[in-house]
Amino acid sequence: MRHSSVRGEGANAQAAGEISGGVAGASGTVPPQRGGSGAARRAAGGPPRRQGRRRVLRWTASVLSLLILGTAAAGYLYYRHLNGSIQTDALNLGETKLGGSKPNAFGQTPLNILLIGSDARDDAANQALGGATDTFDGPPLADVQMLLHLSADRSNMSVVSMPRDTMLMMPKCTEPGGKVHPASKGLVQTNESLQRGGPGCTVATWQELTQIPIDHFMMIDFKGVVSMADAIGGVPVCVEENVHSRTRDGKGSGLKLPKGTSVIQGETALQWLRTRYGFEDGTDIGRTHAQHQYMTSMSREFRKNAKLTNPVKLNSLAQAAIEAMVVDPGLNKIDKLYDLSMELKKVPPGRITMTTMPWVYSTKPGLDGRVEPMAGEAEAVFRMVREDIALDGKGSGTPESGASPSPGVSAAPANPTAPTSPASTTAPAAAPAKIPVSVRNATSGKDGAETRVKNRANDVAALLSGKGFTKASADTQTGAEDTTVVRYATDAQAADAGAVATALGLPAASVQKSGEVPGITLFVGKDWRSGSAPTPPPPAPTVAPTSAHALNGDNEGACMAIQPGFTW
Repeated sequence: MRHSSVRGEGANAQAAGEISGGVAGASGTVPPQRGGSGAARRAAGGPPRRQGRRRVLRWTASVLSLLILGTAAAGYLYYRHLNGSIQTDALNLGETKLGGSKPNAFGQTPLNILLIGSDARDDAANQALGGATDTFDGPPLADVQMLLHLSADRSNMSVVSMPRDTMLMMPKCTEPGGKVHPASKGLVQTNESLQRGGPGCTVATWQELTQIPIDHFMMIDFKGVVSMADAIGGVPVCVEENVHSRTRDGKGSGLKLPKGTSVIQGETALQWLRTRYGFEDGTDIGRTHAQHQYMTSMSREFRKNAKLTNPVKLNSLAQAAIEAMVVDPGLNKIDKLYDLSMELKKVPPGRITMTTMPWVYSTKPGLDGRVEPMAGEAEAVFRMVREDIALDGKGSGTPESGASPSPGVSAAPANPTAPTSPASTTAPAAAPAKIPVSVRNATSGKDGAETRVKNRANDVAALLSGKGFTKASADTQTGAEDTTVVRYATDAQAADAGAVATALGLPAASVQKSGEVPGITLFVGKDWRSGSAPTPPPPAPTVAPTSAHALNGDNEGACMAIQPGFTW
């Protein structure tokens, strides 16, 4: 049996009821409403109590839409006194800054949010909820990583999970205080990214791999999962046989469920999300599929709006969520979280697609049981997200309440096919003759499989000069890129970098902010080894490959296969 993980599933809590109750009841209560009976209130001219009930339901619906994938707890959006308690951390500690998602031709902007599940065991509640004692107070691991993509027109949502056993090259990450974590010289397990300065390095790692601009992150720990599952009254899950996640040597989450559907909450919900031994082939891949089943089921429960109508429960859940969650500075205010929740609410469960990054087992020495992104198919999924193509193959549609335009964008650009520069809504680009451009030869590609084309930087610099960029010059430094990109150093150079990309017919995604270039720098990639323009990419896929193991949010028939030897 293959095995993996830097940190195991660990032991169970012995007093789960006390812990989950303590977490959920950590806050104060909401004072009871005044006004007596509904009849008395109507006689006094006041609004009927039903109006207040509808308001609570409306609030609940908005909040729960934010939590479709189970990354936070409901209710806190509407308790403004918690504003100052929201924990924040830097969004991106890496050198490459992609500038955030760009609006499409109609002024609609997609959203990419990285959801991180931390296994931190740095307080009593989290320690009691599981894990070997030798991991207490140790550095946390990003054991759950899911990229949520909300389409520009708000008609669909795609989610891509990365198995925690994925081996990647880690980028250089610099903490706000100045501590530097150098880029790795070899492959590192992806869940260790959290130890390189915090969630901002996990974001940087995803951006380096996928070239998808990540707009926000949300990170939650064990006790947050428990409090959320308790709040909605449980989540239905299904197993094909009786299952008990416990090995002979005591490993496993301890999950024990009978065949069929069970409604789980509290510590049992946490056990489900952490179970590896007992699902499918006993690897982290099976755990990922179980997490998808749980999240889609939770989204359906949220939509029912039948559980969270108690203001006292909402208030205590709010406090628990704040204590368990960390967000980036762009989400650290109540109104920002509320706006996000309203956008997420527009997507019906039937247009939510949960997928796993296509992967292969690593063949490198010492990496038995670990995985790497599958060549071709992993990039196909990433490209669909980059280009805002729905993973369910259904394309765009009419959203429930209409898509929201980007701030500062009120109409489609005059040329819808031209790339939108990162600063297109704030500052115009300079005249081409005034824009210095350094051209680097990066035609060998990242894998170095091909020999770098001689004099390519000179040839492309001359081409740019012929297009009016008379300050273009060949750089003596070289690079290695699969696709041609334009990088710039400061925000003031963003519009000018966009103008260079437009002149060469490059897509908006090719324009990137980076701390590793002194100014606007064109990297001529493997896709432009000859000719006057890069080789156009093949047509984008229209549906996720089967290797992504897609699960639709409306699929109520999903049921986990059980690993032999883990039944009872």
